Amino acid sequence: MRILVANDHDLVRVGLKQLLTARHGWEICAEARNGDEAVTLSTKHKPDVIVMDIGMPQLNGLEATRKICKMLPGTRIVILTMHFSDELVRDIIEAGARGYILKSDADRELVQAVETVANRGSYFTYRATDSLAGPHKIPDLSAAKRKKLTGREREIAQLLAEGKTSKEVATLLKISVKTAETHRANLMRKLELHSASELARYAIRNKIIEE
Repeated sequence: MRILVANDHDLVRVGLKQLLTARHGWEICAEARNGDEAVTLSTKHKPDVIVMDIGMPQLNGLEATRKICKMLPGTRIVILTMHFSDELVRDIIEAGARGYILKSDADRELVQAVETVANRGSYFTYRATDSLAGPHKIPDLSAAKRKKLTGREREIAQLLAEGKTSKEVATLLKISVKTAETHRANLMRKLELHSASELARYAIRNKIIEE
């Protein structure tokens, strides 16, 4: 099994590699330090499974997951994060991931989670059972009526919350500065925010970035 590990902390990646490669026949085909790298390296290496952190710079794990699932529907993704909330469970499923475990449980559950999703199953932390139709089941979210940002708006929200200027956002997303400024204005109006600091607090509260 070929696995890509995406995490912005070097020590965490080392630990995950040791844990995963201890299993016979499993190898780490690539390592990503941010969401953009995760997308690029996934396209290049086409891993069987990706172990994805959420709180990464440039592009968070949820947005990277959305992009990868569209490009590589055969690649399975396990989200590994310190965060838990019912809304996050729904967001993870909607993004296309089929595994979600907490970092505190990684030593006990990660190998099983990776093996389960590789075999076309789903594996969710036991804390998520109240949010799911049953243990490790995928709920029908078609009737969910929540005010949501588009994928591009979430990307821009993250970059702005990280302190990027409109020009830097334009460069990173390969769009014009005018387009970046238009997205920024629409985003702030949609969220009813009035400053970069308010946007940063929103991004932290909604797990777009970490504190």
